[in-house]
Order: sequence, then structure tokens, then C-alpha cells
Amino acid sequence: MRHAGLMLPLFSATSSRSWGIGELPDVVPLARWLAQAGFDRLMVLPLGVVAPGDTSPYGAQSSMAIDPMYIAVDAVPDFDRAGGMRRLSAPARADLERAQQSDRVDYARVRRVKTEALALCFEHFYADEWSQLTLRAASLGRFISQERWWLDDWATYAAVAQAAGAPDWRKWPAPIRDRQPGAVRDARRQLAREVLRHQYLQWIAETQWQTARRDARALGVTVVGDMPFMVSAASPDVWARPDEVMLDVSLGVPPDAFSATGQDWGLPTYRWDRIAATGFAWMRLRARRMAALYDGYRVDHLVGLFRTYGRPPIGAPFFNPSEERSQVAQGETILRILIESGAAIIAEDLGVIPPFVRESLARLGVPGCKVMRWERHWDAAGHPFIVSATYPALSAVMTGTHDTETLAEWWGKEGDLSIPWGDAIRDTLLTAAYRAGSNDLFLPLQDVFGWRDRINIPATVGDHNWTWRLPWRVDELGDSAVARERAEFCLRAARATDRCSPEHPST
Repeated sequence: MRHAGLMLPLFSATSSRSWGIGELPDVVPLARWLAQAGFDRLMVLPLGVVAPGDTSPYGAQSSMAIDPMYIAVDAVPDFDRAGGMRRLSAPARADLERAQQSDRVDYARVRRVKTEALALCFEHFYADEWSQLTLRAASLGRFISQERWWLDDWATYAAVAQAAGAPDWRKWPAPIRDRQPGAVRDARRQLAREVLRHQYLQWIAETQWQTARRDARALGVTVVGDMPFMVSAASPDVWARPDEVMLDVSLGVPPDAFSATGQDWGLPTYRWDRIAATGFAWMRLRARRMAALYDGYRVDHLVGLFRTYGRPPIGAPFFNPSEERSQVAQGETILRILIESGAAIIAEDLGVIPPFVRESLARLGVPGCKVMRWERHWDAAGHPFIVSATYPALSAVMTGTHDTETLAEWWGKEGDLSIPWGDAIRDTLLTAAYRAGSNDLFLPLQDVFGWRDRINIPATVGDHNWTWRLPWRVDELGDSAVARERAEFCLRAARATDRCSPEHPST
């Protein structure tokens, strides 16, 4: 079956009710426009908890938890019952107004106002629901019991980090830092209310997310997630298994199309021999969680599962494992674990990729990525482009990713400069993507409209990354003549290339 998908980070997809950032329920009005445009998939960036002061979703503090900043506060029953907007402090109301008026995501203001508002929600819930043993309290209790396999560590970690005034477990007192059983039990008992607060926030987030997914699916749109390759060292994942990572070796990549000197992501590096000794237990847990959150997911930095590039503080960078046979065996073992999760996976196999990685993908039936600008006959004179219709069915064609230049930017640098960028060129390139032999198609929303706005510029740090917001609210896309025209174009292209059925809903 052939599919058409749209790529858009949730943080970019604000609605008229959002508090300055795209929120979990905003998936539904966005899915309504996608359905009208013939798309049956929405690919989002990771939803993990981003550290205060950071904006990148790829260095999250948890591989399991959803960031509470995505919660739609006004949809939480406890907010109105706690007094709603009138209970917010004057600084919080000012933050909210500024965050909503900003044309980019203002993470600091969003996090401040939502932290205060969600604290009000929890205090009301604790007094009027939890302490009274109501049906909603029982619902939270069931959630805690069902998700204990990851939720206990997350909630405990978040509570201890706040109490200790240190988000990095390596700075905690030795007993709790080293997870001595008695110290962990004491922390959970002494910080029981704070632990419950973090469990409550995850319950609210999970409920909103699963409701949004269900409603999007009813419109004919499924959600594809993104599994980050690694999490921050300051995370419950690493706190629980410090012997499975090299904390002093920084994760990165060798020189590639994004950086002539390679990249250093500032994350810890896997110690694969010890992970293998556990039967890849953490990978199995991550696969289980991803399958619970999404209908499918993109596997970030696939090549790193075969061989991870580490940068030690002294000495030359190295690959781990170092030998090809071990790399193939390890990569295929992990891929099988991800496949067995039950969710469809798409491998991000971009950058410097040894041939054996794509051979493994073919053997296991996993689609890799085909970014059209890079699909060329590199050994031929002039590097002519490969005709997209000849791409293998087992692949996902894309006009770009969150890390690449938009089509408009790229055309101005590397396209046919005798033909200026405009609607005709945009639609010619989009049509070529729809006509690709690939069963899977994903288009960045910016390319659908021909915009130049970037999500991220790799190897750079600043407010220009991870903060872009749509110029329209997602629940008002139907009011825009431009958005309606783009939906009609995409629907025609999808129907013409068997990427949606002729009776696909258009309203």
C-alpha cells in the first residue's frame, strides 16, 4: 500500500486555543486538514521532556515520558475546578500573553506558565480527587500500576532532581546517586507527593495524546513518531543503567553533508557489550514504549545502532563496535527488536552509511529514506538525478527533513539557476515526489507551501532552531485560501499516484 505523509513538529502546530506551543489535542484539527489534502500520516518530532534552557527534542531527559509543556491546560478538568485563569499570577498571565503573541515558540515563557497552571491542577486533584478516592483517582492509580515499568523511575528522578536542586543525578548525594535500594525507597516515601505529581502529569499527557491519536485515526490519519538515538546523561534512563553507557565519551558523527568536521552532540555513548549482555533490555523497553505512543516511528541515526561514533576527551574518535561483522550482527539484532514492537518503522539512513547497513534493511524489509536532492548517480559525469519513479518500493521518499534546507532554499543554491524559484518549480518537485516508486512519502509542510523557514540548522545553537511556528492556527487552515489550494493540489497528486483512494474524504 502506498502512503502520503506530512512532516511537522508538534511544537509548530499551534491552534487558536494553544498556549504558545502546539499541544497534544492540536493533532486533531491538523489531521482534519491532512485528510482534506489526501495525507494519511503525520510524522512528528520526539515528544520527550526537554531540559530547561534547551530546545532540542533529541537530547531529552527521558526516553519514555511526554513533556508536560505539550499538555493543553485548558482541557484539563482540574484547571477550571481550581479557578482557571483567575488563579494564575500576574507574571504567569503576562508570560502567557507574550508566548501566544510570539511568532516563534518561547520555551521559557511556555514552561513557566504551564508549570504554574499544572501545579494548580494537581493541588486541586490531590485535595478533591486523590484524597477522596474518587473514580478519577482510581483511573490515575490504574495508570500508575500499568506504566510502573517506566513511570516509577521517571517520577522518582524528577522529584529527587527538584528536591536536590540538581537535574543531573551525578551531583546527588551518593546513596541516591548510586541507587542504593534503601535510598530509593526513602526518597519515594519522603517525596511521595512530588512523585505523585509527576505521575499525574504523565497521566494527563498520556490521556490527551491517546485521545488525540484516536480522533486523528477516525479522520483517516495515523501518527508516526521519532525515536531519538540517545537521551541526555541527566536522565532516569542513564541513572538506572550507568554501566551501559560511556559517560566520558561524547556521541557524534564523522564529517558528512551537514558538517565538514563532523558533529558532537554532547550525549553519552552506548557501551554495546554490556547492553548486549542484558539481552538489549533497554532497547526492548524503548521499542515497547514507542509502539504504545505511535502507529509507526522513524528510527533516528540508524547507522549508530550498527556502529556508534564516540569522541573521547583525549585521543581519536572511534567506532563501537569496530569490526564489520559485529556491527552487522548488532544492528540487525536491534532492528529485529524494533520490528517486533508491532509498530511500522522507517530507518533514518542518511549521512555516511556503509553499504552493509542498507543491505541489512533490505533483508529485514525496513524502508530507508530517499531525500530526493541526494539521490543522484554520483559516479556519473554531472551527477544526474535518479528518476524518482525508479526508487524501490521499500523506501520512504522525502523532499527534505527537519535538518535540511527547504526546497526553496536548496533551489536557490543548487537548482537550475536559470529558472527562478516559484510555484511552478515547487509543484514540479512535489509531483516528482508523489510519483516516486517509494511506497512511503513524507513531505515537510514548508516544502508543500514553498516556504524557506527552517526547523533546525545542524551544528548550530540558537533561538533559530526548534522554535518555528506555522503562520496560521491549525484549526483555521480551512479559512486560508492558500491552505485550501495546497490541500486541493496534494489531494489530486495523491489520488493520481494511488497514495489515497478515490473516495478519500475531502471535507
